[in-house]
Amino acid sequence: MRALKILFVTPEVEPFVKVGGLADMVGALPKELAALGHDVRIVCPAYGCVKRVGEWRALAEPLGVDVGRAAHWARTWETVLPGSAVPVYFLENHEFFGAAEVYDSPWGARADNDLRFAFLARGALALCQQLAWTPDVVHCHDWTTGLLPVMLNTTLRDTPLGRAATVFTIHNLEHQGYSPARVINFARLPWADFHRDQLLIGGAVNLMKTGLFHATKLTTVSPTYAEEIKTPVGGFGLDPVLRFRGGDLVGIVNGIDETTWDPARDRALPANFSAADLAGKAGCKAELQRHFGLEVDPRVPLFGVVSRLAAQKGLDLLADALPRILDGMKVQVVLLGSGEGGLEGAFRWAAHAYRGRFAAHLGFDGQLARRIQAGCDFFLMPSRTEPCGLTQLYAMRYGTLPVVRATGGLVDTVDNYVEGQGRGTGFVFQDATAPALLNTVGWACATYYDRPAELAGLQQRAMAQDFSWRRSAAGYVRTYRWAVERRTGRPPE
Repeated sequence: MRALKILFVTPEVEPFVKVGGLADMVGALPKELAALGHDVRIVCPAYGCVKRVGEWRALAEPLGVDVGRAAHWARTWETVLPGSAVPVYFLENHEFFGAAEVYDSPWGARADNDLRFAFLARGALALCQQLAWTPDVVHCHDWTTGLLPVMLNTTLRDTPLGRAATVFTIHNLEHQGYSPARVINFARLPWADFHRDQLLIGGAVNLMKTGLFHATKLTTVSPTYAEEIKTPVGGFGLDPVLRFRGGDLVGIVNGIDETTWDPARDRALPANFSAADLAGKAGCKAELQRHFGLEVDPRVPLFGVVSRLAAQKGLDLLADALPRILDGMKVQVVLLGSGEGGLEGAFRWAAHAYRGRFAAHLGFDGQLARRIQAGCDFFLMPSRTEPCGLTQLYAMRYGTLPVVRATGGLVDTVDNYVEGQGRGTGFVFQDATAPALLNTVGWACATYYDRPAELAGLQQRAMAQDFSWRRSAAGYVRTYRWAVERRTGRPPE
């Protein structure tokens, strides 16, 4: 089968600009697709905060973008994904992307997000026209690209670009991108389609719903999450659309970049280690205990948290259970994260009340995150919802056993420990309650103290898991070919 031409249109891409896991995916998956022989290119905004990694060059010709009453213009910068030859194009326009913010200003979501990301969608397609490069499939990411499939289905349908299929990936359904109806005129789209398809409700456009309705195929970042979002509990109001499109929805678990996340070569660690030689992990634990002001004791189980501090992440459950964990068990806990003020206050109090046993770094530090992944014995992730999750994958790669709630991608990636049967890669609990979390932490502690041989087996199995993007890339290629066949009426030759 012939190679495909694949365009990624995205609001984030690692290592240039990152807010969440979307950037990790877009920074890794295209490299695997290119390694399979496909022609992959990426378009992203040139925000004021973008990191100019590697060599950049400006294209000679300015890019005209047909949005608004008169065409807007962009300067296009070209570079490559580090470690690959995958081209990345950044669209520079100071009106829309000159500020440092990706989505939010200090006062909340930017009021012009609808116009900014309509510009991105149309600009990405205009760049294809300028380069005389027509993709077989455009891979869109979250609500920020929700208007792109409509553009291909309406105003561009009878152009060469109209042959392109679209695959729309849902990274987090909670964030849907409501927009004033002005975006329809700004994007030069036909009003009739928004009325007919019920995409204009109460004078507003739901950009996520627009993408879900108009894309050729839909994906999300784990099979379990794909089922959860078709229910009223997990659908955030869009479950009817997802049930309607259910035959076109595929769940594909995210991968991790195993060259970047490798405990044997990670320069952020005080000592390196592997599944065959774990001596360095003990050194990482000791250094982590010292860094956080904990007693340096290899015999005490150390639990780690790296997370946004939010109820969605279940961190309120941890705040509630933490005093009982620390009063009733011989454990240590370290936390890295920031977020909701009430949770920050709760963990700040706990760090004072349980000094020497619990410590918190309220903020974010990428190198410290890696040292927590490597130096802890267990990793806490009590999420209420988790589309896929990456930190539990990093933890297992670094021999740190995840303690997770049974939701979304956590179900699909963490195999629950079964005592005495040589099974499992972590500890899984069902109910989103503090007692359920408390009991599971107790179970992990009992395993640590009473069944060290089984704990070692858990650790070896966790480190042996294949969470590379190679497996995920194969699933995406199948979905792309499926989308192209649906769009054109024939499979790609």
